[in-house]
Amino acid sequence: MAAAAGHIGHQDRLSVVDHLHELRGRLIVSLAALAAAFGFSMWQNHALLHIINKPLEHQTQKQVRAGNGPLGAAYAAQQSTLALATQLQRVVGAIERPGSGISKPTRTALQGVSPQLSSTVARLSVPPRGDKPVTLGIGEPFTTTIGVALIFALILALPILLYQLYGFLLPAFSPEQQRIATPLMLAIPFLFVAGVMFGYFVVLPAAVRFFQNFNSSEFNVLVQANQYYHFAAVTLLAMGLVFQVPVGILAATRTGLVTTSQLRHNRRYAVLACGAVAALLPGDLITLALETVPLYLLFEVSLLFATIMERRQTRRSRFEAI
Repeated sequence: MAAAAGHIGHQDRLSVVDHLHELRGRLIVSLAALAAAFGFSMWQNHALLHIINKPLEHQTQKQVRAGNGPLGAAYAAQQSTLALATQLQRVVGAIERPGSGISKPTRTALQGVSPQLSSTVARLSVPPRGDKPVTLGIGEPFTTTIGVALIFALILALPILLYQLYGFLLPAFSPEQQRIATPLMLAIPFLFVAGVMFGYFVVLPAAVRFFQNFNSSEFNVLVQANQYYHFAAVTLLAMGLVFQVPVGILAATRTGLVTTSQLRHNRRYAVLACGAVAALLPGDLITLALETVPLYLLFEVSLLFATIMERRQTRRSRFEAI
């Protein structure tokens, strides 16, 4: 008799139909979790778009204030109009003062000018716009929103998706292998989220700053929504995968492919590898250092955990041999 889905052990023997039945159940749960996460993301799509647009805000407004591109030209015209409206407001205020010598009909005609000028000055005093990417196609706002919502839905549903995958694959491993694999698999979603957060707060702003400032005086820089969101998704996904380094190191040491002493002896190659990965990411020398240091710290923390687990395994082996 087949074991119930979710309670299958290594010793259970299932037919192909039973495996397919279990896979079907886990796919239904995964699709339901993904659909719920997608519904939530669509409900909160304005907040999610604001979050993903945030790295654009500082650099785009900096370009606008400098007068670069169409948005910069519009902002320069806005500032000129603001200066003219402010001067006109002062002139009207001086004329309306008691004792200015103007006639009563003229004073009556100017009564509605001051409120209009105050409203105009308030509208023109807003900070520069341009923290949102532009869309070119008639359906691009809709398709872009769907794409962003799907990306966040995958991130939100990732723990459930991985749990279902682990539950389907782990019975194929022996109890000893499961004891090694389970902690590693459980660490993957946490490391992925940490990598995405690092990419969002460090790598993506540095990339936006580098690309928007590169030879910007020779171009009218407008950030297209579809391309920007694709670039941001690839960047964040890359950092999420890079942060899986500890899992790879721990898996290699626990399976005997490499020892911690070999990793310590070849530490200089780890520094070069971290620098090479950081160099592939866009940015200047400062951001290169900011990206290399956390990657190397990941390696050192992984090596520390691998050493602790290796010593525990050695003590366990000695105790069992007694």
